[in-house]
Amino acid sequence: MDLLALRYFQTVARLEHVGRAAEKLRVAQPSLSRTLARLENELGVPLFDRHGRRIRLNRFGTAFLRRVDRALAELDDARQELDDAAGLERGTVSVAAESLLALTDPLRTFVPGHPLVDVRLSQASAEGMAEKLRAGDVDLCISSQPLAGNDLRSRVLLDEQVFLCVPSGHRLAGRGHVGLADLEGEPFLTTRPGYWQRALVERLFAKAGLELHIVCEGDEAAVLFQLIDAGLGLALVPSLGLRPETSQTVVWLDVDDPDCRRVLSVAWREDTYLSAAAQRFRDHVVEHFHAPAGPRSR
Repeated sequence: MDLLALRYFQTVARLEHVGRAAEKLRVAQPSLSRTLARLENELGVPLFDRHGRRIRLNRFGTAFLRRVDRALAELDDARQELDDAAGLERGTVSVAAESLLALTDPLRTFVPGHPLVDVRLSQASAEGMAEKLRAGDVDLCISSQPLAGNDLRSRVLLDEQVFLCVPSGHRLAGRGHVGLADLEGEPFLTTRPGYWQRALVERLFAKAGLELHIVCEGDEAAVLFQLIDAGLGLALVPSLGLRPETSQTVVWLDVDDPDCRRVLSVAWREDTYLSAAAQRFRDHVVEHFHAPAGPRSR
């Protein structure tokens, strides 16, 4: 039994599909199948129930996966801990976020000072981020929603106001602030379910007893203001998204509701080793958001 076979098994067990696992591992599917067969032969029990091309972990495989996950995580942590103890200024930091916009400024100041640290980013919903953390796929998560679980720790980065953005020619544009009742029947641009903007707008409308009319759902923040300017709909946007160039095409309005805010946090697993590179990046992000900032204009 070697480490490569265990990593192959772990990947197949998580995906429950040999073809997709082979693609992810970048190995030939027949070679992967032979490795799994040798592992099962060595253990003396089948690890999967096979139904044509589909496979499912059986009770032996489920029990074995728990041990394999723990063993491989310990080995990965040990290697990283040795690198850190040797003072090696290198490493990989994997970060998941609901919106990558929150990371652009911290990255701008982190990357030049840490050329040997490889920062990898991915986008996920709150539920997806919690799963990635527990699976060891990411080191840190930047979330605007609480990530459930006693095994996760977090630190608040900022608590900010969320504004309503409307086209400059909209009937509400000259109001300065609006109540939730003013938004009845208005078309909204928001994210897919599971992301904080969607959760916030649904919560606000439900509280006010209003029906939410969504005309666009997606994650392309770069085109959001263009869609608003085109008159497609309105959107809730955090203070962090306020940019000088957007003030020329859309109007930012206060929403008369104390719950129209978002709390941005960084989260990590408490029960696993966090590499020096990941700790350094986490601390840098915390320092960035906690540093005094000048007033924003809108």
